[in-house]
Amino acid sequence: MPAFTGFPPEALAFFAGLEADNSRTYWEAHKATWEGSVREPMENLLDDLAAEFGPFRPFRPYRDVRFSKDKSPYKTQFGAVSDRAGGSHYVHLAASGLFAASGMYVMAPDQLERYRTAVDHDRHGTELRRIVDALAEAGVAVGPGGDAPLKTAPRGYPKDHPRIGLLRWKGVAAGREFGAHAWLQTPEAVARVATFWRAAAPLSTWLGAHVGPSREVAREPGRRGR
Repeated sequence: MPAFTGFPPEALAFFAGLEADNSRTYWEAHKATWEGSVREPMENLLDDLAAEFGPFRPFRPYRDVRFSKDKSPYKTQFGAVSDRAGGSHYVHLAASGLFAASGMYVMAPDQLERYRTAVDHDRHGTELRRIVDALAEAGVAVGPGGDAPLKTAPRGYPKDHPRIGLLRWKGVAAGREFGAHAWLQTPEAVARVATFWRAAAPLSTWLGAHVGPSREVAREPGRRGR
């Protein structure tokens, strides 16, 4: 694959237009822009990142509308994910610019059980608290992933647990909105994403050591579960 040289302005304009007109007519009329200004540069970006963080799996641009009230056929961003023991590295492009994240966006039941056990542990749980706080001080936001936190303590844990906030989470992910700065049109985007993922590496290391991959199927974000 050719080296990444940047996303042209047409890429963001394509998604802005898709947000306004999410139709097959728009898609077909702008398919050449999708191929040349969105898909191809993204594949080059992923190829440049793959040696350290890959391999990546790009997502399809089509929405699964079978069980959704929103029947818009196309996603208004194009992203890809790389799965590892410490969770995923994720990146997408949208009209608002570039976004990247790492961690475990949604945990399967077996992962959630191991996560809560580790958070409850004095040493391991305190270590995660330090990691989250240190990342926040460095400007890296860490949140509960794709599911809203529980409103109270999980079953079996006291409501006054010293790390009750973390125990209520059902996922852990660090994310950064890069926006649509001029450097997005240059190779600098590779270094920006890589630097963010390296900064978030302590979180991935903790998740890999204490949660790890699942042998079950992760729930879809938003479904109920404790």
